[in-house]
Amino acid sequence: MMKKVLAIVLCLAMMFSLVACGGSSKQEAASSSEPITLKLSHSLAPTHPYHLGSERFAELVNEYTNGQVKIDIFPSSQLGDERANIEDLQMGTLDIAVTSTGPLGNFCSNFLAFDLPYLFEGYEHAHAVLDGEIGQAMIAELEPIGIIGGAFWENGFRNMTNSKNAIETPADCAGLKIRTMENQVHMDAYGELGIDPTPMAFSEVFTALQQGVIDGQENPTAVIYSNKLYEVQPYIAATQLVYSPTMLLFSKSVFDSLSADQQEALLKAAKESAAYERECIESQEADQLAEMEKYGCTVTYPDVSLFSAEMDAVYEKYTEQFGAEFIDSIRNYEY
Repeated sequence: MMKKVLAIVLCLAMMFSLVACGGSSKQEAASSSEPITLKLSHSLAPTHPYHLGSERFAELVNEYTNGQVKIDIFPSSQLGDERANIEDLQMGTLDIAVTSTGPLGNFCSNFLAFDLPYLFEGYEHAHAVLDGEIGQAMIAELEPIGIIGGAFWENGFRNMTNSKNAIETPADCAGLKIRTMENQVHMDAYGELGIDPTPMAFSEVFTALQQGVIDGQENPTAVIYSNKLYEVQPYIAATQLVYSPTMLLFSKSVFDSLSADQQEALLKAAKESAAYERECIESQEADQLAEMEKYGCTVTYPDVSLFSAEMDAVYEKYTEQFGAEFIDSIRNYEY
């Protein structure tokens, strides 16, 4: 009997020893594991603030994770356009994306409210709303659709370019075929100016402008400049119809697979790089318009109140969708 008891005790001792050794080796493996590499996609050129902000984000992530998380950046729609990137985040086949909120509205409709024309008075107003309780509440709406919102970056105020004529008043827009994003709010707003809004993937825009398939397009100044759209668009109008927020987004499934410390590092880096990316957008705008004027473009600065006065029907339509209280809370936000 004693021999049996002794045998059992020896077996148990060996089992505990193996478990202890196994746990020790797992901890050693974790501490010496290879760095994790995450892919970040955006749709714009490597000279655009999207890319500059992404590089800053990558530097901060490397710093805050002690080199355990690396970021590979893929610009210029190499991994698909913005809508495709959002879908890939949901499926977990893409790790991180920088995208304007316009296409995001097709997945989470409340984001379309940010695209209402002349909703924001300026950059300071927009930042206060997006960084405050309104923006944070919107970020929370993304998790149920498989996305984690890192921070609001920006694309800036959207201006128009075309190949037909200079734009000073809404009447000058009549009949122009202008590329827009696949965003119903944008299409409705430009439609009120007598424009024929034509949704198209951004990767196709330069060729379409060059071949005369469309007359023009609308985008923030930094996009027009960094993608050299001015080479095929002699007229630029600073209409600033829509402020275009941008978001740094994570795939929820990928984010959830990281340690708590790594998650915290990514979120911290997202917010800190937002300030840098925004500064790049705003500090370059005037110089970029001046450079395009030097190139030979006609740059006009219309009275935006004339364009804003044409937007009543757009607000009437979307007040029903988003609610007057929500829209007013944005327009009247104290900053």
